[in-house]
Amino acid sequence: MNWWLVALGGGLGTGAHYAVNQVIIYPGAPAWPWATLAVNLAGSLMIGLLYGWTGRRLAASSPDLVAPVRALAGAGLLGGFTTYSAFSAEVVALAWGGAVGVACGYALTSAVGGVALAWAGLRLAGQPPQPATEPQ
Repeated sequence: MNWWLVALGGGLGTGAHYAVNQVIIYPGAPAWPWATLAVNLAGSLMIGLLYGWTGRRLAASSPDLVAPVRALAGAGLLGGFTTYSAFSAEVVALAWGGAVGVACGYALTSAVGGVALAWAGLRLAGQPPQPATEPQ
């Protein structure tokens, strides 16, 4: 059952990612990949909120729903919404095009910002940061 939830969430997440890419349109070659940065940072905050909420509140009231909700919203929706592959390709393209400083700044902003926002999401949801207990 969880496989179908991941597939459904993934379809919704990739659609949302596509919508963000249509709103944040690059005039020519991107000097900074704003759309990918936006979805990855927003997704990091949302996964922290999701894990915090499911690990604390949902687990206390409906523990049988934790895995399906994480499958649908975490692995599916947020997994489809965020994208490590686009991030990687954009870093390489920036560096290859001679913008090595921009590439390094973008990679650092994405990595540090994503971790910080996932931590913030967990804290906002009232859950102390801890490793995920299930694979994504």
